This record gives sequence, C-alpha cells and structure tokens, in this order.
Amino acid sequence: MNLIFLGAPGSGKGTQAQMLQSHLGLYSISTGDVLRKEVANQSEIGKVAKSFMDSGKLVPDEVVIDIIKNTITQKNCTQGFILDGFPRTINQAIELDKMLSIFAKKIDKVFNFEVGDDVLIKRISGRFSCKKCGSVYNRYFKPEKKDGLCDACGASEFESRVDDNEETVKNRLQVYYQSSFPLIEFYKKKNLLVSIDALKIAPLIFEHLLSSIDS
Repeated sequence: MNLIFLGAPGSGKGTQAQMLQSHLGLYSISTGDVLRKEVANQSEIGKVAKSFMDSGKLVPDEVVIDIIKNTITQKNCTQGFILDGFPRTINQAIELDKMLSIFAKKIDKVFNFEVGDDVLIKRISGRFSCKKCGSVYNRYFKPEKKDGLCDACGASEFESRVDDNEETVKNRLQVYYQSSFPLIEFYKKKNLLVSIDALKIAPLIFEHLLSSIDS
C-alpha cells in the first residue's frame, strides 16, 4: 500500500507516518528529512535546497522529484511507502503519477491532516530538542518537567531548528496554502482523499488512519 500524507508543517503527519511504518512496515519518506540530510552533507542538491529552506520557500520540483524517485525504488519500499511532504503542488502530483506508472505502482489513499494556524505556529515555533539525546520538547505544549534539564538524560543544552522561528513559520504556512490547497481538490476527484482531524491526540488519529486503511 502506498500513501500520501498532506498537511501543513506541524500538523503531526510525520509522527503518524513513523507509527504506521512500525505497525504496517510501510516505509516513511519525509522529503524534509531527506533534504536536510543533503544540506548537512553539503551535497550539490543540499546547497541548492538550503537557500530555499532557510527562508521557508519550496525547493524546486526537479530537485525533490529526483530524490523521491531514487528513494521509492529502494528495497525499503517493497511493502509500500508513505510520502510525507510530497507532493506539494499539482505539477508534483502529476509527475508522481507518471513516475509510479513506470514502476507499476499507484497511490492508494491520501490523508489530509487538518489543524488551525494558531496551533500550527505554536507547535513549530515552540519546539526544541536536547543536544545530547535528541528528546523533543515544546515550550507551549510539552516543556521540560524541570526547567532547563532534559527529562530523559538530564542534559542542560538544547537547540532549535533555524527555520522554526515564528516569522518563517508564518511564511511557510502561506506558501503551503497557496501551493497545496489545489491538491485537495485534485485527490478528491480521484476519490483518494481522507480528512483527518489532527487536533486529536496521537492514538486516536492513529486509530482513524488504521480504520481508513482497512476500509
């Protein structure tokens, strides 16, 4: 089974993708994570992507499509995959369909994670992680139990992503709405779209996903 997760940054689709990967063996492909690895490795693709990502803009289609193509043809995707963060435009969706048809594959369902802007901004701009063990926190929803100390390892050094400031988050949301809303209609017409109330707690969202997949 091959799935697409649509949703604005901070809608929780990445968390659910990881849960489905563990439960069903579907390989979760986060274009954001893949691109950030390229940036960290200072590859040619990474250098091109960095200028766009730092300002909250979309990375050019041709860069993302090449990465997706290379990923879905690997052994990790034998049981199926979850695309998290791709496609983001109609053009990408069309190119994805063309690419999958070459490999005799198709998209089975598209889940749209719905959350209000006020919550999204706090989810993203408020998140930070422990430098030592990587535990993730949020100053609005999940702060440390003891101020300044990691719950998991007791370390006192934390870090946030450069692009997780409020101004960049608002820009990312604006870019997302402008380019991605047409995808909802695109996949509605294909009878593939399932809406998800992403304000619910993670276990309830996961139950909804599983029941939708089973049906």
